[in-house]
Amino acid sequence: MKHILKTTVAALALTAGAASAEDVKLGVFLGFTGPLESLVANMAPGAETAITEVSESGKFMGGSTVTAVRADTTCIDSAAATAAAERLITSDKVSGIVGGDCSGVTTAALTNVALPNGMVMISPSATSPALSTVEDNGLFFRTAPSDARQGVVMSDIIMDRGFKEVALTYTNNDYGKGLADAFQAAFEAAGGKVTISTPHEDGKADYSAEVGALQSAGGEILVVAGYLDQGGKGIIQASLDTDAFDTFVLPDGMVGDALPEAIGDDLNGSFGQAPGSDSEGAGKLVEMAGDAYNATSPFSAESYDAAALIMLAMQAANSTDPAAYKEKVMDVANAPGEKILPGELGKALDILAAGGEIDYVGASNVELIGAGESAGNYREIEIKDAALSTVGYR
Repeated sequence: MKHILKTTVAALALTAGAASAEDVKLGVFLGFTGPLESLVANMAPGAETAITEVSESGKFMGGSTVTAVRADTTCIDSAAATAAAERLITSDKVSGIVGGDCSGVTTAALTNVALPNGMVMISPSATSPALSTVEDNGLFFRTAPSDARQGVVMSDIIMDRGFKEVALTYTNNDYGKGLADAFQAAFEAAGGKVTISTPHEDGKADYSAEVGALQSAGGEILVVAGYLDQGGKGIIQASLDTDAFDTFVLPDGMVGDALPEAIGDDLNGSFGQAPGSDSEGAGKLVEMAGDAYNATSPFSAESYDAAALIMLAMQAANSTDPAAYKEKVMDVANAPGEKILPGELGKALDILAAGGEIDYVGASNVELIGAGESAGNYREIEIKDAALSTVGYR
């Protein structure tokens, strides 16, 4: 996405005590390649919409502009993600990072790069429960809820549809294992039975062996806690090819237009969930996105909100130094204060510059709890006519 930024604001008189105008850089640290790239195609523009909105308002940090700098996590290669995060901080000189996306690479970048360098990261989609307890020195936040919450929501959805016995496979990483464990605990506590819980590797050409083991264990349906552009899709296709399963439960990493487009009508009747809400803010972001990208795609709204929170916290602290503005993230995200929706970031900047308070609601009904993570809203989906449809919210 190209940004046409107003540079003339740098010449405006600065308010007393404001930082001198500068070009502030924010890292957009997502898996532009890898098993989530079809989702990232809508996540990055979401973050960049907020960045452009703030920059072009002329109201940020004494007339400063903001520029997005993209970096690729790959989603699955922690060494590559760590190197990319290092470049963002040491070479590109970013003042904050939107990301990462997948839990394993996010954890690696946080512990190996962000913490030693004192850099704030706000992830729109890293959902591993383990991230709730990482020692982060107050530098890490997330606008997506933990999979501890998603496991309960997924169990409720399955139970409400009358299924009591499921097979479960998960991508063999932090995200997959964390979600699988959270779901199994919730489902069994609710009286359900998990016949088998087994990992799968991404990037394989043939998943017939994995599907054979899942079929042998039995189950009314198959829960696939994987990635829609990689192994999760392979598991589903192999299951359909062998008549092992015909209905699949799709958690957030499997929810995207690319999956039903690839599988076709055979996916009809499958269902699942991803973070999302039917809030006024979500609708406003859809209007702002227009035809440029799909703002209803999972984690697009959360990406807008992650970027917005970083910039609003900077404004509240009157500083682009992460050591200063990290203390303001929870303040701008939560009550009290004037509620702020997408398209209202300029108004929020004015309020903060005047010493007022805001309650950033954003596109995903932001409320940060505990260690700075989202309380969580979920969109229940079903595949109908080879396309995603929303059937409710939880």
